[in-house]
Amino acid sequence: MLRTRIITAVALLALLLPVLYFNFFPGFALLTVVFFAAAVWENSRLFGTDRAVPSVLLWSAMFALLVFKGDLDNAWLLFLLCVGFWLARLIPKLASGLPDMQGLANRFLWAQYAVAIFGCFVAIVVLFRHSPLYLLSVLALVWLADIGAYFCGRAFGRRKLALSISPGKSWEGAIGGGLIVLLACLALLAGGVPALQDTFEVRLYRAWGVLPFVVVIVLIVCASVIGDLFESLLKRRAGVKDSSKLLPGHGGVLDRIDALIPVLPLAALVDRFL
Repeated sequence: MLRTRIITAVALLALLLPVLYFNFFPGFALLTVVFFAAAVWENSRLFGTDRAVPSVLLWSAMFALLVFKGDLDNAWLLFLLCVGFWLARLIPKLASGLPDMQGLANRFLWAQYAVAIFGCFVAIVVLFRHSPLYLLSVLALVWLADIGAYFCGRAFGRRKLALSISPGKSWEGAIGGGLIVLLACLALLAGGVPALQDTFEVRLYRAWGVLPFVVVIVLIVCASVIGDLFESLLKRRAGVKDSSKLLPGHGGVLDRIDALIPVLPLAALVDRFL
């Protein structure tokens, strides 16, 4: 399993790193469309819909058209809609539970989560257009939160965060992950490295000051945990371990981006006002 995970990771890096390093937008956009199509298919699978192929074709066509031909200046409206869906519809499901997979309510929820995924990938494109480094600076917040939560949870975890959804997560892990992110941001701001000045964290701090900076970073960390928990809830209801087997050793695309789905539209919305 470890060997398979490493091979898959190396293959993905071989695809992504040249595109990021050379800031090659057409190649990045094409890869993004491919991964988006996979995420839409997995979303249909987790919701048990019987129209997976038409959904993939329709959503992917809309996404490709927007990425290659569309005007992304007003994408912040989509990001605002995604944040609204999370606050009003998706987050409450963590407490109330998901509807029956055969009902109309399930179809509505599937569509709302599909919009959230759509907004996540549009945000990826918007942040990349600023610069690959800028996109990576947002992704790093989620990665650090996840890594920090894992190790802090193993070392100090006692109280379960959501036992019925994801038994491995603890409050201590989530809080520890958040503190590690804040410490890393502090180190970035204090370091003053010229090459890292055009990052999300530095721009946020310079534009809004200390308190709003801390609030936004904490919200991003919380959103990453929520995204992870929501996909875990979907998988638990569907009775599957992974969203798919598309990435050998890693599961599916949604398994890799679940924490990013609420985070990236939020970060891109904040960036709109920096």
